[in-house]
Amino acid sequence: MHTVTTPRVGTIEAIESKVRAGERLSFEDGVALFRHPDVIAVGQLANAVRERVHGDRTYFNRNMRIEVTNVCVASCLFCSFAKLEEGAPGAHTMSHEEAWQELRARLDDPPSEIHIVNGLHPGLPFAYYEELLAGFKRIKPDVHMKCFTAVEIHFFARHYGMTYGEVLERLRRAGLDSMPGGGAEIFHPEVRARISHDKATADEYLDVHRVAHGMGMRTNCTMLYGHIETFEHRVDHLLRLRALQDETGVDGGGFQAFIPLAFHPDGNGMRNLPAPTAIDALRTVAVSRLLLDNIPHIKAYWVSMTPEVAQIALRFGADDLDGTIVHETIYRAAGSRSPSGLTVDGLVRLIQEAGRVPVERDTLYNVVREHARAALPESALKVRDRNAKKHLEVMS
Repeated sequence: MHTVTTPRVGTIEAIESKVRAGERLSFEDGVALFRHPDVIAVGQLANAVRERVHGDRTYFNRNMRIEVTNVCVASCLFCSFAKLEEGAPGAHTMSHEEAWQELRARLDDPPSEIHIVNGLHPGLPFAYYEELLAGFKRIKPDVHMKCFTAVEIHFFARHYGMTYGEVLERLRRAGLDSMPGGGAEIFHPEVRARISHDKATADEYLDVHRVAHGMGMRTNCTMLYGHIETFEHRVDHLLRLRALQDETGVDGGGFQAFIPLAFHPDGNGMRNLPAPTAIDALRTVAVSRLLLDNIPHIKAYWVSMTPEVAQIALRFGADDLDGTIVHETIYRAAGSRSPSGLTVDGLVRLIQEAGRVPVERDTLYNVVREHARAALPESALKVRDRNAKKHLEVMS
C-alpha cells in the first residue's frame, strides 16, 4: 500500500497543489514564491494560470502618452520626472493647443487611447483639465481618455475643495473614460513614509479607486518594485489590491489590469540603489499573476522592463504588452533605455516570437483584430524583411 503525503504548507509543492485546484494563495504563499530559488518553477505555475485564463492570447493597443505638466508639489525620492515649481530648469506645462497637437500629428495612424499622467501642479485651474479632455474629444470623439492617477484625483479634490466623486463626475463630463494605475508605489507605511511622504496615502489611493469603481469606471493598478521594499511589503501591497477588487470588482467597474513597474535609479533621490534585475522582473510578474486571482490582466510593461524582458514575461504570467506608447517621458527621465515607442508591427513580432497570438484590443479589452499565430522562426524574418523593404523605399 502506498502512503500519500501532504505537501508542507508554504512549499512550492503545496502552492502548486492550491494553484492546480484553483484555491486562493495566502500571504505566506506569496512570500514563499518570492523567496523560492527556482524562478522557472514559479514562472511555470504562473504560466499555467495565464493559459488557463487567456490561452495563448496576448493583448496590446494603439495608445499614446502625454505628460502635459511635470510641475509637482510632491517630492518622491524615486521620481526623476517632476520639477517642484514652474520656471525651474526642465519644468514644462503644455498649453491646450500644444497638447492637442500631439494627437493631430498622429491622425494618419490614430491611437485608440490617450494616456495622461502629470505632476501635481498647484497653479492650474481645474478648468484647465476639463478643457484639455474636451479638446481631445473634439478632435477625435471616439478616442478613449485614460487619464489622471488616483494621486492626481486626490490632489484635485484637496486642492480645489471637492470630493473624489465630484472630481470624477466633472472630469467624466469633460471626456474622462477610465483611470490609469500609477501612484500606488508601495502601500506599506514603512516604505511609503520614506519614498513618497507628501502625496496620497495608500488608503487614499485605494479610496479613489473605490469611488471610481462604484461609479462603474474601469481602472488599472500598479506597484513600484525593486528599491527599498521587502518581499513582505510587495505581498502586502498585492493583497490589498486583491481585497479591493473583491469588494468593488462587480457591476462593470473594478481593476482590469495590474502593472508591475520596475524602479529606475537615474536622476533621483535613490540613485545609489541598483535597478531590479530581469529575474526580479520576471518573478514579480509571476507572483502577481498567482496572487491576483481576481484581476483579469497582468501587463508586461515594456517601457520599464525593456521589450526583450517583457517578451519573456509572456511565459511568466503576463498576457498584455501595453501598447505603442509613443512619447513616454517619465521612465526615460529615470534612465530607461527602452525606446519611447513601438510600432504595431514591432509589438506583433514580439508576441509572435514568444509563441503567442497577438490580439489588438481597445482600452476595455474589446478585440479590434486578432493576428495569426506565426510559424517560428520564419515569422521574425518576414517581419524584418518587410520592414527593411519599407526602409529602402523611404531611402530611395
